[in-house]
Amino acid sequence: MNYNEGLKLAWQTVKSNKMRTFLTTLGIVIGVMSVIGMMSIINALEQHMINALSGVGGDIFWVQKYPAVQMGHLSKEIRMRKDLKFNHVEAIRDRAIKIKAVSAEIAIWGKQIKYQDNATNPNTLLYGGDEYWADVNGRYISEGRFFTKEEIYRKEYVALLGDDITEKLFPFTYPVGEYIKIDGIRFKVIGLIEAQGELLGNSRDNMVVIPFETFTKSYGEMRSINIAVKTLPNQMSQGMDEVTGILRIARKVPSGTPNDFELITQDSIMDTLKNLTGFVFIAAVVICGISLLVGGIGIMNIMLVSVTERTREIGIRKAVGAKKRHILNQFLTEAIGICLFGGLIGVILGITIGVLIAAALKLPPTIPMWSVFLGLGFSLMIGLIFGVYPAMKAARLDPIEALRWE
Repeated sequence: MNYNEGLKLAWQTVKSNKMRTFLTTLGIVIGVMSVIGMMSIINALEQHMINALSGVGGDIFWVQKYPAVQMGHLSKEIRMRKDLKFNHVEAIRDRAIKIKAVSAEIAIWGKQIKYQDNATNPNTLLYGGDEYWADVNGRYISEGRFFTKEEIYRKEYVALLGDDITEKLFPFTYPVGEYIKIDGIRFKVIGLIEAQGELLGNSRDNMVVIPFETFTKSYGEMRSINIAVKTLPNQMSQGMDEVTGILRIARKVPSGTPNDFELITQDSIMDTLKNLTGFVFIAAVVICGISLLVGGIGIMNIMLVSVTERTREIGIRKAVGAKKRHILNQFLTEAIGICLFGGLIGVILGITIGVLIAAALKLPPTIPMWSVFLGLGFSLMIGLIFGVYPAMKAARLDPIEALRWE
């Protein structure tokens, strides 16, 4: 008996006991599906973040009061940190020699922008930026112009619109030169910001930018700002060290104590994302392990039942010359074949789920091939491990006793 015949017998077993086989392989299906689906989502997230951050540039980092990702409660030391203020931006500009540009940034979520009878949802991000904001953050003006330095320091009411705001408020009107209202204050539109699309399902174009000084005049200075820093070419590490030293002096941080501010880089953002997705990966591995264990027990059970049901058949095979290894190979091949059948279903479902979730999150679908081979490999291993005992039990049957079985 060859392996092709064993696979044919496995397929016949699947066809003749469809529901039993499906329920038996359900654990394997869930395990393989979980691994492939989770890995597809994680890969899509990481690739999307890499593509999004590549447009900013590798010579940019940000300084802010709190960590970029806040998990759980912040410690008392972090909560008690002093706000970052505009004088810290000026200190960097005055003293840093490895820095090309520094931008002061401040923002409020949840603003509604109005133009005549049109209005946005109250979820717009209102930015306050200075003359370096666009350059440092890798944003470009598609129509009109950016703020002048004089407009910023004269605290003029001018604004730049993100693409989402433009489409919502000006579907049939050229926006540049028109006036919008924010909290009842009229702002003249002087430029349109080039669209950048979505990041992790959130639009980066649902924004309005006004001069930094106008922002503080209208909404006060009782909040921390963020600082975006662009270093000279190939001076990222030196620039970060320089800014750290300047801010520690400006903020009077005692020697030997940690920084009371955070430096955020593209690498740190990716490291944070990988740490978060690492928990997802561990969860997927645990689910997969439990599902495969349950699936393996199910496979052993169905094969033991199959041995019992086919005892007389085994006796006939042995009576006409089949050896122990032939019976062993037959049942082992059937167990592996059934597991691979469940693994293939898991692969198909895992790929489908990965593509559907990526589409729902508006991410590019990325199916890692290693996860497909890993899933099929685990399926084969489960069939091999949990199919050995039933196969050995079948091979050890006494042919005379087997022929007497009714």
